Amino acid sequence: MTPEQYPKITLEAARVNAHMNQSQACEALGISIKSLQNYEQGKRVPKWDLVQRFEEVYKFPANLISFAN
Repeated sequence: MTPEQYPKITLEAARVNAHMNQSQACEALGISIKSLQNYEQGKRVPKWDLVQRFEEVYKFPANLISFAN
């Protein structure tokens, strides 16, 4: 199986796997709860710099996170 074939997890699942609630994640990411909710619900897609912060904060490869529903 190639990395492109790996199943992706949701952004919410990545946060939960990092043992963070929304408030903790927002504080670490420097974004509002509303913004995080919009990203988790697929209403907005984060820009690349924020995708990299998700990867750093959640300690999970960004290429394995689904950022759009």
